[in-house]
Amino acid sequence: MKIWLDGGLRDLDTARVSVFDHGLTVGDGIFETVKATEGRPFALTRHLDRLARSARGLGLPEPDADEVRRACTAVLDAKPMPLGRLRITYTGGTSPLGSDRGDGGPTLVVALGEVTRRPDTTAVITVPWTRNERGALTGLKTTSYAENVVALARAHQHGASEALFGNTVGQLCEGTGSNVFVVLGGELHTPPVTSGCLAGITRALAVEWTGAQETDLPLDVLDRADEVFLTSTLRDVQAVHRVDGRELPGAPGPVTAKAMRVWEERAADDLDP
Repeated sequence: MKIWLDGGLRDLDTARVSVFDHGLTVGDGIFETVKATEGRPFALTRHLDRLARSARGLGLPEPDADEVRRACTAVLDAKPMPLGRLRITYTGGTSPLGSDRGDGGPTLVVALGEVTRRPDTTAVITVPWTRNERGALTGLKTTSYAENVVALARAHQHGASEALFGNTVGQLCEGTGSNVFVVLGGELHTPPVTSGCLAGITRALAVEWTGAQETDLPLDVLDRADEVFLTSTLRDVQAVHRVDGRELPGAPGPVTAKAMRVWEERAADDLDP
């Protein structure tokens, strides 16, 4: 396996980031996860646009999109695989201990790991912690993921693959690494980005391709939704068959099943929509 680190490909055993890297010491970094099928990345332009937005939001220098593209191509060409998780990480670089950044410039890492296709349906839980829709990092895809680690561990303890958060005013927000859609009376809804959720790439395409409405929803909408599904880079569109202790028999339901079909057709037509 080859990893791109600060300008070139490295072997796994020789790719090293400083122990003083700000991404390690204080979580000062951003990232993107890109699905790669047979060595071809999906929606890379959208991911790079969001990477740039996250950098601006965190006050990092905007990454060189051409360099990131070269890095992705080099890593994918070095180890082709049927389905891969291409991870782009961009941090504040080597810095003093503490919150102040150093002047050595950012660190760029691109790595690839093999994954398997997710099941068509899954179980989720809700957690008592909240997303802060007014926080400094809201809407940015940062490496400060410890809250997600804790919530996802709880989901696994309860036989689920994802945990869903509300926000500080009790609205449905998002999962640890996914966006959530619900069907009410045959209509498809998803929380708006003002809820504090990440503007997911798969979410945006699903809204565009299915006509889903962006709606402020209370967290307890999950108690009465006819159907629920998740979207993310590696899930695509994934139906939910259980929320906490509530079963949703017949998942995927008709609206979800249609969204899954539309996703497969449209994504197959254009690798960089």
